[in-house]
Amino acid sequence: MGCFECCIKCLGGVPYASLVATILCFSGVALFCGCGHVALTGTVNILEAHFSKVTTDHAMLTDVIQLMQYVIYGIASFFFLYGIILLAEGFYTTSAVKELHSEFKTTICGRCISGMFVFLTYILGIAWLGVFGFSAVPVFLFYNMWSTCNTMKSPMANTTAIDSFCVDVRQYGIIPWNATPGKVCGNTLGIVCDSNEFYLSYHLYIVACAGAGATVIALLIYMMATTYNFAVLKFKSREDCCTKF
Repeated sequence: MGCFECCIKCLGGVPYASLVATILCFSGVALFCGCGHVALTGTVNILEAHFSKVTTDHAMLTDVIQLMQYVIYGIASFFFLYGIILLAEGFYTTSAVKELHSEFKTTICGRCISGMFVFLTYILGIAWLGVFGFSAVPVFLFYNMWSTCNTMKSPMANTTAIDSFCVDVRQYGIIPWNATPGKVCGNTLGIVCDSNEFYLSYHLYIVACAGAGATVIALLIYMMATTYNFAVLKFKSREDCCTKF
């Protein structure tokens, strides 16, 4: 066998679907975790500076955000390891699929591991659909605030009634109703919207939401690849039992 034929054979055993899913998964999780972490910090700073100047009013929210940041660390570590495992499992199952008509033998343990990954990937896919939906919430809140600022700054806006434009974050349940001041209006709102921290947090939430969507797509690709490979392995095991004397 020549070098060219050897290379073609090696390339034929590469699990391209799992490889693409791994790259997409790493990229999506990195965007979600990195951008989400920074955006959450910026959100706390904006709330403390403009919406809730009494520490006790937003103490619970601060604790929740810190907990979410620690969860982000765990998510990043878990998916880095899980992506590598799924890629390795893809190499194993792809090799089995490519060798259907040779002496390649699958074991019960190997099929059970493949089935476990199929089940776990389905569960993670459903969970990440929830994460994707949850990550869209801060995008919606920041978009409403950004829209109010644009309306206030538009040429059609009445400059004499500039103080009538307000953003009250208490209505979203972020901080309690007795928080001080709870809302910002007029020129103060313009200062908030013109701040770099607001625009940075807003765009980071958008990128984090996109990263969560990319992770969902990656898990869907994993589902299809692992399900197909598991089905072929199970079919081959039955074939071996039927042809065994």
